Amino acid sequence: MKNILVPIGTSPESYKTLQYAVDFAKNFDATIYVMEIFNVISAGAGSLANATEKIEKNNREQLLEIVNKVDKKGIDIKIVTYQGTIIEGLKKIDKQYLGIDLIIMAPRSNDINEGTYLGNTSGKIIKRTDIPTLIVPKEYQFKPVTTILTAFKSGVLKRKRILNPLITIKKKFNSNVSLLLVKTPGYTDDDLGVNSALLDISSKMTITENVTTYLGVLEHFRTKEPDMLCVFRRKRGFFKKLWEKNTISKSEFYAPVPVLVLSVKKD
Repeated sequence: MKNILVPIGTSPESYKTLQYAVDFAKNFDATIYVMEIFNVISAGAGSLANATEKIEKNNREQLLEIVNKVDKKGIDIKIVTYQGTIIEGLKKIDKQYLGIDLIIMAPRSNDINEGTYLGNTSGKIIKRTDIPTLIVPKEYQFKPVTTILTAFKSGVLKRKRILNPLITIKKKFNSNVSLLLVKTPGYTDDDLGVNSALLDISSKMTITENVTTYLGVLEHFRTKEPDMLCVFRRKRGFFKKLWEKNTISKSEFYAPVPVLVLSVKKD
Protein backbone atom coordinates (compact mmCIF):
# COMPACT_ATOMS: atom_id res chain seq x y z
CA MET A 1 0.00 0.00 0.00
CA LYS A 2 2.23 2.76 -1.34
CA ASN A 3 -0.05 5.34 -2.97
CA ILE A 4 -3.03 6.81 -1.08
CA LEU A 5 -5.35 9.38 -2.64
CA VAL A 6 -7.28 11.87 -0.51
CA PRO A 7 -9.96 13.91 -2.36
CA ILE A 8 -10.37 17.26 -0.60
CA GLY A 9 -13.67 19.11 -0.67
CA THR A 10 -14.68 22.64 0.28
CA SER A 11 -15.30 21.97 3.96
CA PRO A 12 -12.96 23.80 6.37
CA GLU A 13 -12.78 20.52 8.29
CA SER A 14 -11.13 18.71 5.37
CA TYR A 15 -7.79 18.72 7.17
CA LYS A 16 -9.18 16.25 9.71
CA THR A 17 -9.67 13.60 7.03
CA LEU A 18 -6.18 14.37 5.72
CA GLN A 19 -4.74 14.00 9.23
CA TYR A 20 -6.34 10.58 9.53
CA ALA A 21 -4.85 9.65 6.14
CA VAL A 22 -1.39 10.80 7.27
CA ASP A 23 -1.61 8.80 10.50
CA PHE A 24 -2.80 5.77 8.54
CA ALA A 25 -0.16 6.15 5.81
CA LYS A 26 2.62 6.43 8.39
CA ASN A 27 2.15 2.75 9.19
CA PHE A 28 2.77 1.79 5.56
CA ASP A 29 5.36 4.40 4.60
CA ALA A 30 2.96 5.45 1.84
CA THR A 31 2.80 8.60 -0.27
CA ILE A 32 -0.36 10.72 -0.08
CA TYR A 33 -1.84 12.52 -3.06
CA VAL A 34 -4.22 15.33 -2.13
CA MET A 35 -6.61 16.00 -5.00
CA GLU A 36 -8.90 18.88 -5.90
CA ILE A 37 -11.21 18.87 -8.94
CA PHE A 38 -12.38 22.05 -10.66
CA ASN A 39 -14.32 23.07 -13.76
CA VAL A 40 -14.08 26.24 -15.84
CA ILE A 41 -16.82 27.49 -18.16
CA SER A 42 -15.91 30.35 -20.49
CA ALA A 43 -17.01 31.66 -23.90
CA GLY A 44 -13.57 32.52 -25.28
CA ALA A 45 -10.48 30.35 -25.67
CA GLY A 46 -8.11 33.02 -24.39
CA SER A 47 -10.20 33.87 -21.36
CA LEU A 48 -10.68 30.15 -20.70
CA ALA A 49 -6.93 29.59 -20.50
CA ASN A 50 -6.51 32.55 -18.14
CA ALA A 51 -9.42 31.46 -15.96
CA THR A 52 -8.11 27.89 -15.80
CA GLU A 53 -4.68 29.07 -14.73
CA LYS A 54 -6.07 31.36 -12.04
CA ILE A 55 -8.46 28.79 -10.63
CA GLU A 56 -5.82 26.06 -10.59
CA LYS A 57 -3.42 28.38 -8.77
CA ASN A 58 -6.11 29.35 -6.27
CA ASN A 59 -7.01 25.70 -5.65
CA ARG A 60 -3.38 24.78 -5.10
CA GLU A 61 -3.05 27.56 -2.55
CA GLN A 62 -6.18 26.36 -0.74
CA LEU A 63 -4.91 22.78 -0.72
CA LEU A 64 -1.55 23.96 0.60
CA GLU A 65 -3.33 25.72 3.47
CA ILE A 66 -5.10 22.48 4.36
CA VAL A 67 -1.88 20.46 4.08
CA ASN A 68 -0.09 22.92 6.38
CA LYS A 69 -2.71 22.32 9.08
CA VAL A 70 -1.76 18.67 9.57
CA ASP A 71 1.13 17.00 11.32
CA LYS A 72 2.84 15.38 8.32
CA LYS A 73 4.94 12.98 10.43
CA GLY A 74 7.49 12.67 7.65
CA ILE A 75 4.91 11.50 5.09
CA ASP A 76 5.35 12.75 1.53
CA ILE A 77 2.21 14.70 0.55
CA LYS A 78 1.80 15.67 -3.11
CA ILE A 79 -0.82 18.15 -4.34
CA VAL A 80 -2.62 17.41 -7.60
CA THR A 81 -5.40 19.37 -9.28
CA TYR A 82 -7.50 18.33 -12.23
CA GLN A 83 -9.87 20.18 -14.52
CA GLY A 84 -12.82 17.97 -15.31
CA THR A 85 -14.99 15.46 -13.48
CA ILE A 86 -14.06 13.65 -10.29
CA ILE A 87 -14.06 10.26 -12.03
CA GLU A 88 -11.91 11.46 -14.94
CA GLY A 89 -9.47 12.94 -12.44
CA LEU A 90 -9.29 9.75 -10.41
CA LYS A 91 -8.58 7.64 -13.49
CA LYS A 92 -5.88 9.99 -14.75
CA ILE A 93 -4.13 10.19 -11.39
CA ASP A 94 -4.41 6.43 -10.95
CA LYS A 95 -2.68 5.94 -14.32
CA GLN A 96 -0.17 8.75 -13.93
CA TYR A 97 1.16 7.56 -10.58
CA LEU A 98 1.21 3.87 -11.52
CA GLY A 99 -1.75 2.90 -9.41
CA ILE A 100 -3.62 4.27 -6.41
CA ASP A 101 -3.82 1.54 -3.78
CA LEU A 102 -6.43 3.21 -1.60
CA ILE A 103 -8.71 6.25 -1.50
CA ILE A 104 -9.33 7.77 1.94
CA MET A 105 -12.23 10.19 2.08
CA ALA A 106 -14.95 11.63 4.30
CA PRO A 107 -18.50 10.38 3.74
CA ARG A 108 -19.53 13.73 2.30
CA SER A 109 -17.69 16.83 1.10
CA ASN A 110 -19.75 19.38 3.05
CA ASP A 111 -22.12 19.68 5.97
CA ILE A 112 -25.17 21.09 4.19
CA ASN A 113 -27.31 18.05 4.89
CA GLU A 114 -26.62 16.52 8.29
CA GLY A 115 -29.03 13.72 7.43
CA THR A 116 -26.76 12.48 4.64
CA TYR A 117 -24.14 9.79 5.26
CA LEU A 118 -22.70 9.50 1.74
CA GLY A 119 -22.77 12.69 -0.30
CA ASN A 120 -23.00 13.11 -4.06
CA THR A 121 -19.24 13.30 -4.73
CA SER A 122 -18.34 10.49 -2.34
CA GLY A 123 -21.16 8.40 -3.79
CA LYS A 124 -19.84 8.84 -7.32
CA ILE A 125 -16.39 7.67 -6.24
CA ILE A 126 -17.80 4.50 -4.68
CA LYS A 127 -20.18 3.87 -7.56
CA ARG A 128 -17.97 4.56 -10.57
CA THR A 129 -14.46 3.48 -9.63
CA ASP A 130 -12.88 0.15 -8.79
CA ILE A 131 -10.28 1.57 -6.41
CA PRO A 132 -10.57 0.33 -2.80
CA THR A 133 -11.92 3.12 -0.62
CA LEU A 134 -11.79 3.84 3.09
CA ILE A 135 -14.68 6.07 4.23
CA VAL A 136 -13.70 7.83 7.46
CA PRO A 137 -16.14 9.75 9.69
CA LYS A 138 -15.08 13.40 9.81
CA GLU A 139 -14.39 13.56 13.53
CA TYR A 140 -12.77 10.13 13.70
CA GLN A 141 -9.19 10.07 14.96
CA PHE A 142 -6.80 7.36 13.85
CA LYS A 143 -6.16 4.38 16.08
CA PRO A 144 -4.70 0.94 15.32
CA VAL A 145 -7.25 -1.33 13.68
CA THR A 146 -7.53 -4.24 16.11
CA THR A 147 -10.91 -5.66 15.04
CA ILE A 148 -12.51 -5.76 11.59
CA LEU A 149 -16.05 -6.92 10.82
CA THR A 150 -16.30 -8.08 7.20
CA ALA A 151 -19.91 -8.31 6.06
CA PHE A 152 -21.27 -9.77 2.83
CA LYS A 153 -24.25 -11.59 1.37
CA SER A 154 -22.16 -13.75 -0.95
CA GLY A 155 -18.78 -15.24 -0.12
CA VAL A 156 -17.95 -15.81 -3.78
CA LEU A 157 -14.89 -13.83 -4.90
CA LYS A 158 -13.48 -14.41 -8.37
CA ARG A 159 -10.04 -13.02 -7.54
CA LYS A 160 -8.05 -13.20 -4.31
CA ARG A 161 -6.41 -9.83 -4.99
CA ILE A 162 -9.73 -8.15 -4.18
CA LEU A 163 -8.82 -8.83 -0.55
CA ASN A 164 -5.33 -7.26 -0.74
CA PRO A 165 -6.19 -4.05 1.18
CA LEU A 166 -7.92 -6.04 3.91
CA ILE A 167 -5.02 -8.50 4.14
CA THR A 168 -2.48 -5.67 4.25
CA ILE A 169 -4.32 -3.89 7.07
CA LYS A 170 -4.73 -7.13 9.02
CA LYS A 171 -1.01 -7.92 8.76
CA LYS A 172 0.12 -4.45 9.76
CA PHE A 173 -2.06 -4.17 12.86
CA ASN A 174 -2.43 -7.88 13.62
CA SER A 175 -6.17 -7.31 13.37
CA ASN A 176 -8.80 -9.84 14.33
CA VAL A 177 -11.10 -10.32 11.33
CA SER A 178 -14.57 -11.73 11.85
CA LEU A 179 -16.95 -12.59 9.00
CA LEU A 180 -20.66 -11.92 8.83
CA LEU A 181 -22.53 -13.72 6.06
CA VAL A 182 -26.00 -12.24 5.71
CA LYS A 183 -28.54 -14.41 3.93
CA THR A 184 -30.96 -12.03 2.22
CA PRO A 185 -34.17 -12.96 0.34
CA GLY A 186 -33.33 -14.80 -2.87
CA TYR A 187 -29.94 -16.10 -1.72
CA THR A 188 -28.62 -19.25 -3.38
CA ASP A 189 -26.54 -22.13 -2.07
CA ASP A 190 -23.63 -20.77 -4.10
CA ASP A 191 -23.69 -17.59 -2.02
CA LEU A 192 -22.88 -19.68 1.05
CA GLY A 193 -19.61 -20.87 -0.48
CA VAL A 194 -17.08 -18.51 1.13
CA ASN A 195 -13.79 -17.85 -0.65
CA SER A 196 -10.94 -19.79 1.01
CA ALA A 197 -8.68 -16.71 1.13
CA LEU A 198 -11.37 -14.90 3.11
CA LEU A 199 -11.68 -17.80 5.52
CA ASP A 200 -7.90 -17.96 5.95
CA ILE A 201 -7.65 -14.43 7.34
CA SER A 202 -10.65 -14.68 9.66
CA SER A 203 -11.06 -16.02 13.17
CA LYS A 204 -14.82 -16.51 13.17
CA MET A 205 -17.79 -16.53 10.81
CA THR A 206 -21.38 -15.78 11.76
CA ILE A 207 -24.35 -16.52 9.48
CA THR A 208 -27.55 -14.54 9.89
CA GLU A 209 -30.73 -13.89 7.92
CA ASN A 210 -31.94 -10.34 7.26
CA VAL A 211 -33.78 -8.33 4.64
CA THR A 212 -30.58 -6.46 3.70
CA THR A 213 -26.88 -6.83 4.43
CA TYR A 214 -26.91 -3.54 6.31
CA LEU A 215 -29.65 -4.72 8.68
CA GLY A 216 -27.54 -7.79 9.36
CA VAL A 217 -24.58 -5.55 10.18
CA LEU A 218 -26.75 -3.35 12.37
CA GLU A 219 -27.88 -6.38 14.34
CA HIS A 220 -24.33 -7.57 15.09
CA PHE A 221 -22.37 -4.30 15.14
CA ARG A 222 -22.93 -3.39 18.77
CA THR A 223 -21.95 -6.79 20.14
CA LYS A 224 -18.77 -7.02 18.04
CA GLU A 225 -17.78 -3.32 18.35
CA PRO A 226 -15.27 -3.40 15.46
CA ASP A 227 -12.72 -0.67 14.75
CA MET A 228 -13.45 -1.04 11.05
CA LEU A 229 -16.25 -2.36 8.86
CA CYS A 230 -15.33 -4.02 5.56
CA VAL A 231 -17.90 -4.49 2.78
CA PHE A 232 -17.86 -5.35 -0.92
CA ARG A 233 -18.95 -3.13 -3.77
CA ARG A 234 -21.32 -5.15 -5.92
CA LYS A 235 -24.10 -4.12 -8.29
CA ARG A 236 -26.58 -5.68 -5.89
CA GLY A 237 -24.47 -5.56 -2.77
CA PHE A 238 -24.04 -3.51 0.39
CA PHE A 239 -24.29 -0.11 -1.30
CA LYS A 240 -26.96 -1.15 -3.81
CA LYS A 241 -28.72 2.19 -3.30
CA LEU A 242 -25.83 3.77 -5.18
CA TRP A 243 -27.03 2.09 -8.35
CA GLU A 244 -30.20 4.16 -8.04
CA LYS A 245 -28.62 7.42 -6.84
CA ASN A 246 -25.29 8.77 -5.61
CA THR A 247 -26.33 9.83 -2.12
CA ILE A 248 -27.19 7.67 0.88
CA SER A 249 -29.06 9.06 3.88
CA LYS A 250 -28.18 8.19 7.46
CA SER A 251 -31.52 6.42 7.76
CA GLU A 252 -30.33 4.03 5.03
CA PHE A 253 -26.82 3.58 6.41
CA TYR A 254 -24.53 5.04 9.02
CA ALA A 255 -21.26 3.80 10.50
CA PRO A 256 -19.37 5.44 13.40
CA VAL A 257 -16.12 3.74 12.31
CA PRO A 258 -14.12 3.70 9.05
CA VAL A 259 -15.71 1.59 6.29
CA LEU A 260 -13.40 -0.23 3.87
CA VAL A 261 -15.13 -0.77 0.52
CA LEU A 262 -13.56 -3.46 -1.68
CA SER A 263 -14.52 -3.64 -5.32
CA VAL A 264 -15.86 -6.78 -6.95
CA LYS A 265 -15.77 -6.25 -10.72
CA LYS A 266 -18.25 -7.72 -13.17
CA ASP A 267 -20.49 -9.00 -10.42
